[in-house]
Amino acid sequence: MISRVLSAELAQHAGQRVTIAGWVHRRRHLKSVSFLVVRDRSGLAQAVTDLPALPAEESVVEVTGTVEVNSRAPGGVELVRPEIKVVSAPAEAPPFDLYRPVVTASLPTVLDHAPVTLRHPRLRAPLEISAASVAGFRQTLDRLGFTEIHTPKIVASATESGANVFGIDYFGRPAYLAQSPQFYKQAMVGVFERVYEVGPVFRAEPHDTVRHLAQYTSLDAELGFVRDHRDVMAVLREAVAGMLESVRARASHAVELLGVALPEVPAEIPAVHFSEAQRLTGESEPDLSPAQERWLSEWALREHGSEFLFVTGYPMAKRPFYTHPDPDRPGYTNGFDLLFRGLELVTGGQRLHRYDDYVRALAERGEALEPYEGYLQAFRYGMPPHGGFALGLERWTARLTGAANIRQTTAFPRDLHRLSP
Repeated sequence: MISRVLSAELAQHAGQRVTIAGWVHRRRHLKSVSFLVVRDRSGLAQAVTDLPALPAEESVVEVTGTVEVNSRAPGGVELVRPEIKVVSAPAEAPPFDLYRPVVTASLPTVLDHAPVTLRHPRLRAPLEISAASVAGFRQTLDRLGFTEIHTPKIVASATESGANVFGIDYFGRPAYLAQSPQFYKQAMVGVFERVYEVGPVFRAEPHDTVRHLAQYTSLDAELGFVRDHRDVMAVLREAVAGMLESVRARASHAVELLGVALPEVPAEIPAVHFSEAQRLTGESEPDLSPAQERWLSEWALREHGSEFLFVTGYPMAKRPFYTHPDPDRPGYTNGFDLLFRGLELVTGGQRLHRYDDYVRALAERGEALEPYEGYLQAFRYGMPPHGGFALGLERWTARLTGAANIRQTTAFPRDLHRLSP
């Protein structure tokens, strides 16, 4: 490994001569002394020097010096008598000063210059929280006996949902970018029983809102031998709790920097049936509006002290054909959404598992079997009762951090207007 010491490790080397490396975060010149603040992946370190000229901000440097205790320096230590080597110099200055605590640029400016603006600690912090969330998701499901899978993102037919799809030319044949790994993860239940995937999904919906993207990262899970959707909800509860535990452990600095209030996950997340949710909100539409989602979240916090709420039993008309109906309530399903801080975060439920049920469900919706033959193949050979869920990573991170726009939690967002950088 590279023989360098990270900024966060300097205190362990007091009195020793070490080398750090990173980007020049800031230069400060006083009458008789200058300070060079270096940024690396772990934080900031300060070097004190009497050199009259220092490298420009965002220069990549190696600094070798003696570690000396100074309570006023970042991390309580600094490098003295430094030797500074410039590894590479910037061709131009960033669009705004990255050393300033507050981001002064507009969101379009930040997104247009993402390769450099994301270096700002406050802009990088949501991505640290996002990464920690994925690590917690994986760790939790590994512990619960799930197998990670990787499914195709190029598919032959656009049958996965009612959303618009991106068509592509696949060696002269029409193909599409996958809207979801749904069909594949169900098939893989027949192989591993419990599976999950972290990967991109693509939605060509012409939404231009603060909560929609054309490409986002989906955290998907599917498990077999369930009694009903409540088993899926229990696994989802564990996954969300594990994600938050990982954020606390792996991204505590980012949480502190952004002032994030991490929620507590109840041992049992409260649940309300869709019909009851309609009664509570005084609405009768076949789906929940954003205003209803906000009202119900406030109700759950007030009545149950929970920032999470399951809404179960959505009508069949608003759920995909593969959703298992509620055997006790005609017209409703064993499907659910998880609301978090006023927004639908997760969609899931129990699926059909018998071949004949799929044939009947497709016929009832006026759908031909042929486009689904590859999907239905798994159910010809025996599948257990199963279900699963999908969680949008960027939406989760935005809700967790209080970001006003989902693009603030996406490194290089793709939406109705943005295709670069």
